[in-house]
Amino acid sequence: MVKNWMRPATCCFTGHRIIPAAVLPGLKEELEQAVREMVDRGVSRFLCGGARGFDTLAAQTVLQLKREYSTLELFLVLPCRDQARGWSSEEAIQYEAVRRRADRVVYMENAYTEGCMHKRNRALVDNSRYCIYYMVQRMGGTAYTVDYAVRQGLEMRPVGLSSEKEE
Repeated sequence: MVKNWMRPATCCFTGHRIIPAAVLPGLKEELEQAVREMVDRGVSRFLCGGARGFDTLAAQTVLQLKREYSTLELFLVLPCRDQARGWSSEEAIQYEAVRRRADRVVYMENAYTEGCMHKRNRALVDNSRYCIYYMVQRMGGTAYTVDYAVRQGLEMRPVGLSSEKEE
C-alpha cells in the first residue's frame, strides 16, 4: 500500500465482529465520545477495515459526525473487493451504505487471499497515529491488531470495557 495519504491526524479502528446486544447502547455512546476526543486532538481522518460488528459501528459513527464536523474523512481499508460475500442481507446493505459514503476506499487484494485480512490490519495501523479499539477477548484479528498498534507506538483508546463489565 502506498502511504502517501498517511498523516499524523489519522485514527484507525479495530474491534470484535460480535457485540452483545446489552453492550451496544453504551458502546455506541462511548465510541462517539472517543471520536469526538480525537477530533478535539486534531484528528480528521479515520481508517476503518469494513468488517461486521465494531468496524461497521465505527464507520457509521464517523459518517454521523461528519454532519457536525465537515472536515472529517472516512477511509475504508478493505481486505478484498468481495469482503461482504456470505454476509446476511442486512449486513451487506449496511456495508454497501457505508462503502458508498466513504471518502476513499482502498482494497488490499482484488479477491480474498489467505493474507488479505492481516495485510488490511497492518495497513490500518501503519497509516495511523491513534487507534480506537473494542477488545474484550485477547484473540483473533483484534488482539493481533491491538498488539501491533502498541508495538508501532500508536496512542491507544479503548472503548466498551465499562459496558462489558456491567453485563
